[in-house]
Amino acid sequence: MDLFPGNRLVLATRNEGKVQEMKRLLDGRGVDVTTAAALGLPEVEETGTTFEENAGLKAASGAKASGFAVLADDSGLSADALDGAPGVYSADWGGPERDFAAAMARLEREVKAAGDNRAARFVSVLILEWPDGRRISARGEVEGQLVFPPRGEGGFGYDPCFIPDGEDRTFAEMSPEEKAKHSHRSRAMEALMVELIG
Repeated sequence: MDLFPGNRLVLATRNEGKVQEMKRLLDGRGVDVTTAAALGLPEVEETGTTFEENAGLKAASGAKASGFAVLADDSGLSADALDGAPGVYSADWGGPERDFAAAMARLEREVKAAGDNRAARFVSVLILEWPDGRRISARGEVEGQLVFPPRGEGGFGYDPCFIPDGEDRTFAEMSPEEKAKHSHRSRAMEALMVELIG
């Protein structure tokens, strides 16, 4: 894959769950995958109000600081009952410690208080940026239903309380390979690869 300087691709995320998932999705594509944390790149303040804005901030900062192509993800859970919240603030609902047990408890309280509509979707926006400023992006979404209390030990984030349409298990009850068949990040990655290599 000669698309990347030094045949290296930097993942602009410090979320270990996302790192492992993205590495699995990139496996076999012949590129050396590393992370912003491994390279000691500065953390980026996510000041955007959309997934696209936040992914763009991380991609641009990483590409400028590293001199490599950088793949940034911004993603979250959007609940219909909450007009799309928590959305871009999904991680923030876990507080400074990113405590997703607390975030899911808050989600349950607020969804039930708003009428208990369980429809929701996971959204992922991927932006790939090169040091020369070239950029491509892709978006992936998966529709589903919220379930309370959370179920399953796998996955990360809100996975234990989300069942994708057509399934009866949460993402946290699936193996990584099973989750990849449905996930928003897989869909975004597939769209990005079509954009990248046709």
